[in-house]
Amino acid sequence: MAAEFTLIGVGAMNSPRYRPAGLLVTHQRHRVMLDGGGASVPAPPVDLWLVCDARAELMPQIRRYGRGLNVEPVIKDFHAGGLVVEPLPVVHTSHPTFGYLVQVSGRRVVWAPEFWEFPGWARGADLMFADAAGWRRPIRFARGVGGHAAVSATADQARRHGVGRLVFAHIGRPVIRAIDAGQEPPVRGVGSRGPRLPPVTRPTARTFGVRGDAERPWRAEATSVNVDVEVMKRRHRRGVRADP
Repeated sequence: MAAEFTLIGVGAMNSPRYRPAGLLVTHQRHRVMLDGGGASVPAPPVDLWLVCDARAELMPQIRRYGRGLNVEPVIKDFHAGGLVVEPLPVVHTSHPTFGYLVQVSGRRVVWAPEFWEFPGWARGADLMFADAAGWRRPIRFARGVGGHAAVSATADQARRHGVGRLVFAHIGRPVIRAIDAGQEPPVRGVGSRGPRLPPVTRPTARTFGVRGDAERPWRAEATSVNVDVEVMKRRHRRGVRADP
């Protein structure tokens, strides 16, 4: 059975347009939620709710929702039925924060919605969901304690690190403004929408993971990664809200 990676939300915490970034990983009978909060809440049942930042501002909401699902949001690893989810450190702020490496069916998928420096452990990933808070410039936190990388730099680093497919989540206001204005990232690529991911040597820098009405899953199989990609710019040109 293929693993499914469903984006529950793709926005930054206070996004004016999108729900907070969250990913639901499903394999066999196991369901693991990564981040979310706000309106990004998985339907039951859920085996485990994992978070990247135990001190994030959305944690009170996530804990409340977790109680309703009989799970306690934590930072830990998960091993069951051939699915491995492992927290790995990222440079983001003054306290410890993490991303997650998901390994299933011989594939490596990275969930890293917030980071200041591109995580080296994402090297060679088949699929990466990455921070998209900044556009051409990074967002630096006060007193120089970290921040968010820029889409342009992340696309370049993903290519250098051999990432097969790059999907931007945690979409921030600078990125929303840039795309609404018709701007394009300096590293070009074409977002694809189809049943199978062909071999690629470069990440698709114009691909944004946008939750659609059908909430179609990304699938990871032993021989390929099947994807359903929405190119955010095209949706806005049609005047379609990607996320209610």
